[in-house]
Amino acid sequence: MLRSKFAVQLFTLRAELDQDFKGTLQRVKKIGYDAVQLGNFHGYHAEEISVMLKDLDLKTAGLHASIDRLRTDLDKVVKEAEILQTRDIICPYLPEELRNAKSYIRIKNDLNNIANTLMDKGFRISYHNHAFEFQTEINDMNALDYILDPSEENHILAEIDVYWIKIGGHDPLTYIERFSNRMPIIHLKDVGKDENHSFAEVGTGILDFHSILQWGEVNGIEWYVVEQDVCPRNPLHCLELSLRNLHEMADRLQSH
Repeated sequence: MLRSKFAVQLFTLRAELDQDFKGTLQRVKKIGYDAVQLGNFHGYHAEEISVMLKDLDLKTAGLHASIDRLRTDLDKVVKEAEILQTRDIICPYLPEELRNAKSYIRIKNDLNNIANTLMDKGFRISYHNHAFEFQTEINDMNALDYILDPSEENHILAEIDVYWIKIGGHDPLTYIERFSNRMPIIHLKDVGKDENHSFAEVGTGILDFHSILQWGEVNGIEWYVVEQDVCPRNPLHCLELSLRNLHEMADRLQSH
């Protein structure tokens, strides 16, 4: 059921979580989301967050962990994922000093080694894009194509952020088609109609989410994670509008 696959990346609510962690999770559930994606624990332990999520009947749609943590603190990251009951661990962002060909080559190698190590334990490793990967070339391809090359020997899965694909100059639907059954989680945020291409609520900008959902339902997407990096008003209201629009799209899809 598509309606039960929508989650929130809690980065959208970072300020609210700092003020009232559990109260913010309660409001996420009340809005109608079924899961959250975590990264920053805002001073709590995974065990404490796990209890809150169980109390609210919220699932975990993946855990973001920096490349530094994945390299130096992998056992703890895996333990957190176990406690939070998610099998998806995602490298979410690269600092500027790592955005060069030599670093990307090492990152791909390291993430593959980690994926191979964790595969038998049931975990999956994904990489989350921005637009900066398109600015570096490796072996006649951009860095994102290089890292996520959908070949059998590459065990890094995709967590495509459709906003950043568009900002990077590509059509999101065309771009994701190479990742059939290699993308358990996708990030949804819209590109505003203004000249600054601001972050917009899903369904209010220029992206075709109906087609993305349609594709995802036959190509292995398990979670559609809504994220809005910057909100022009209360982020909870923005998330509510995104979900309302997604529910309408889901209902239209399921009625055909």
